[in-house]
Amino acid sequence: MLHFATGSPTTELTDAQLRDALVGVFEQLGPRERVIAVPPDFTRFNSRAGQLTCMTYDHYGDCLVDVLPALGTHFEMPDWQKEKMFPGVPAELFRYHNWRTDVDTIGTVPAEFVAEVTEGIYCEPWPAQMNRLIWKGGHDLVLSIGQVVPHEVMGMANYNKNLLVGTGGVRGINESHYIGAVYGMERIMGRADTPPRKILNYAQDNFCGHLPLLYVLTVIGQNEAGELVVRGLYIGDDVECFEKASELSLKVNFEMVSKPLEKVVVYLDPEEFHSTWLGNKAIYRTRMAIADGGELIVLGPAVKTFGEDPEIDQLIRKYGYRTNKQILQFVEENDDLRANLSAAAHLSHGSPDGRFNVTYCPGELTREEIEGVGYSYGDLAAMSRKYDIDQLQDGFQMVNGEEIFFVRNPALGLWAHESRI
Repeated sequence: MLHFATGSPTTELTDAQLRDALVGVFEQLGPRERVIAVPPDFTRFNSRAGQLTCMTYDHYGDCLVDVLPALGTHFEMPDWQKEKMFPGVPAELFRYHNWRTDVDTIGTVPAEFVAEVTEGIYCEPWPAQMNRLIWKGGHDLVLSIGQVVPHEVMGMANYNKNLLVGTGGVRGINESHYIGAVYGMERIMGRADTPPRKILNYAQDNFCGHLPLLYVLTVIGQNEAGELVVRGLYIGDDVECFEKASELSLKVNFEMVSKPLEKVVVYLDPEEFHSTWLGNKAIYRTRMAIADGGELIVLGPAVKTFGEDPEIDQLIRKYGYRTNKQILQFVEENDDLRANLSAAAHLSHGSPDGRFNVTYCPGELTREEIEGVGYSYGDLAAMSRKYDIDQLQDGFQMVNGEEIFFVRNPALGLWAHESRI
């Protein structure tokens, strides 16, 4: 059921409007005694999920008993991130999701269904997994909060991905990511109805009927002043709220460029991006816009590691961002990568596949480390002087007689040229 829906490419929802909408739905639902909020982590700070979680606490008070950030494979949130993203929410309410130990397998999507929706590309059963605090916690409201935006694995982020991947386990995360990578990232991004999403929808429809789920989904965009604003808010307990949010996100977060881009410069905000696991959104979200033989320059002042998970970090260092053909061969021939398919998927997603060059300018990784995984190395200080982010505007512009395309935050959108759609 869709409880609330509003939005357009020009809408700017105020804090008061967000609160009124959220509280209005809570009042429709009636009293609750054990509420769990499942927002994203700090890597989705701009989603307004933190603010909506704070509003949830203001309304429910002591009846909000758990806040479980949907970390997926990411690091646990340090205290400063919780305080900045969720001001006023008591520290003792936060729970940590460990994707290796804290999950139950809640059901299995049949191999026949997986094979059908992936067009025979992947023919194994998929284990639906979820943090056991959600599954067995006895809550009378499970509030999943987040932003719908183009995504490299699911097509469009959030909805049941927040639960079945964000609080999923090793096999569920690994195999869902690998399915998306093998099926083809460029066939998936920006689409709501994709093979990985169909698999998650099957799991929700068949295994989660007893859970009191409520999804709160935002669509975020930039206004003419360059400020991030809420363009849409959708609240419901089934796929309709996700579909409506996805429709708006395509209008707000997708940009079709007028010509293939010869040089793209992407900035990775140091508060948000500290690994290539996260920072490679610079590659995922712009790859369909970059010309053959073009160059992507990534300015990553806080990038200090490859993987968020130590084991995955070692796999990235070992195998590198090679061509998709090489990565598939690595999976076929190596048990360690085959046991960590999300790492293999990430390597595929982060590979320019020999089509364009990636120059990574990290703050805390060496030339040897960057070149060791297959990227070109760029000196951050020199590149930052050449491409001064304080002077650049999003989109096309000239810098020292050279035309570039600048992206200030790759997490906010998807860029493509019609030749690659």
